[in-house]
Amino acid sequence: MGITVLGSYNVDLMSRSPHLPAPGETVLGGPFQLGPGGKGCNQATAAARLGCAVRFMTKVGNDSFRELAEKTFRSENFPIEYLLISDKGQTGCALIVVDQEGENSIVVAPGANMDYLQEDMDAIEASVAGSSLLLLQLEISMEANKKAIEVAQAYDIPVLLNPAPYRDFDKSLLKHVTYLTPNETEAESMTGINLRIESDFLEAAKVLYEMGASHVMITLGKKGCYLYSGGQAGELLPGFQVKAVDTAGAGDCFNGAFAAAILAGKSVSEAALQGNAAAALSVTKVGTAPSMPNSTELQAFLEVIRGFQ
Repeated sequence: MGITVLGSYNVDLMSRSPHLPAPGETVLGGPFQLGPGGKGCNQATAAARLGCAVRFMTKVGNDSFRELAEKTFRSENFPIEYLLISDKGQTGCALIVVDQEGENSIVVAPGANMDYLQEDMDAIEASVAGSSLLLLQLEISMEANKKAIEVAQAYDIPVLLNPAPYRDFDKSLLKHVTYLTPNETEAESMTGINLRIESDFLEAAKVLYEMGASHVMITLGKKGCYLYSGGQAGELLPGFQVKAVDTAGAGDCFNGAFAAAILAGKSVSEAALQGNAAAALSVTKVGTAPSMPNSTELQAFLEVIRGFQ
């Protein structure tokens, strides 16, 4: 069995810019790039390229971008029957600007990602029930996420929740979450704690743990991630220093790579380190889903890192 990723598919419309525009400012940039993305697609791609069998369930519009979604499913070996088509919603789009330092600004128009209907719930159950791990984000309908969590609970399937992009949701769902992976901003939104020093990470992680999550990983970008699984102390797992070209999708890469490592039998800390390494490698390339590394690339990167340690 493999992973079910229930999540968003967006078409990424990306351009580079000398700097991120200020309010009211128009900046000449380029080149323009169009490609597959969305948090669900990015995470599913990251896991699949690292050797996982992945069922990616998503919903797109019956529009000109549907063909790109179908092409993505074929190229990444996602079973096409889990690509749902909306009769009314448009395919989701992400408008992305990336500056010279690799930092980004993103606006998402979710479209069909929010258009899950009652008749879609049977398809969600069929996909989740045959999985070893369920991976979710907050870029789709919360009703669809709730259904998936209910099925996972019924079949005793671990749940990995990436609470991004953050929006308010029923925190009682965290009682059914095995792995929770907020970034700093999301952790602050969920706990009300300002994260500045390591003791703040521990305080916030404990709050999230007490909400129900078995393992909390606060992702910290190039600094790595903070892991807490109960007890008096957590662990800061370092990131890997690289020259960033485009940081969009790095958090998604962490989640997909982490999920792949868990499915391969690695410990939580080992899986988090693999997530850190894969995310670092992803930011050396342009794009989101296209930047996800494969097993060969990740292994070569780790060998280089070990050679400098």
